[in-house]
Amino acid sequence: MSVAHGKIIIITAPSGAGKTSITRYLLQKYPRLSFSISAATRQPRGAERNGVDYYFMSVEEFQDKIQEEAFIEWEMVYEGKYYGTLKSELERIWSLGKTPMLDIDVKGAIHVQQQFPDQTLSIFIEPPSVDELRKRLMSRGTETEDTLQTRVNKASYEISFKHSFDEVILNDDLDKACVATEAVIAAFLGDNLV
Repeated sequence: MSVAHGKIIIITAPSGAGKTSITRYLLQKYPRLSFSISAATRQPRGAERNGVDYYFMSVEEFQDKIQEEAFIEWEMVYEGKYYGTLKSELERIWSLGKTPMLDIDVKGAIHVQQQFPDQTLSIFIEPPSVDELRKRLMSRGTETEDTLQTRVNKASYEISFKHSFDEVILNDDLDKACVATEAVIAAFLGDNLV
C-alpha cells in the first residue's frame, strides 16, 4: 500500500505529560487538523469507542496487520499491549484534505519522522518533572502501584529522547503549553492551518 505524502504533525510525550489535552485543544480549534486514530490491543476505557478513540484489535489481528505491513509504526508499548498507526489512517485523513495529528509514544514518533523527514513536525511535550508526572498519573486513579512505577520508569527513559524532536514544549501550565504548541504548528503549516 503506498502512502501519499502530505504533512504530518506528531505530538509525543510520556504518559501523563498532557499530550492528549493539548491535541484535543488544537483539534477543537482547527478543523483542518484531524486526529489520527491509533490501533491498540488494549480494552476500551470508560466511554472510548472503536473507530473514534482507537481501532481496538485483538493481539492476533494486530500481528496479522504487522505481517501485512499495514502500519507506519507500531510498538509493544507495555507487555502484550500493542499500539500502532495504520497507513490507511493517514491516507484517509490526507484524502479529506486535512493534516493528520498523531498522538503517539516516543519510539513510534521517532519511526514516523525517520520515514517522513521532510513533511513531519514532531513536538515533544515535557512534564515539569518526573515527580509531577507521578502525581498526575496517581490523580487519574487508573494505576496500580506496579503500573504506576512502570509508567514513571518509562517516562524517565522517554524524556532522555526529547532532543530527537523538532520542538520541546514544557507543560508546567496547560494553557501556555497549548498556545506554544499552536504557534509552532501555525509556523509549520502556514495558511494550511485555517
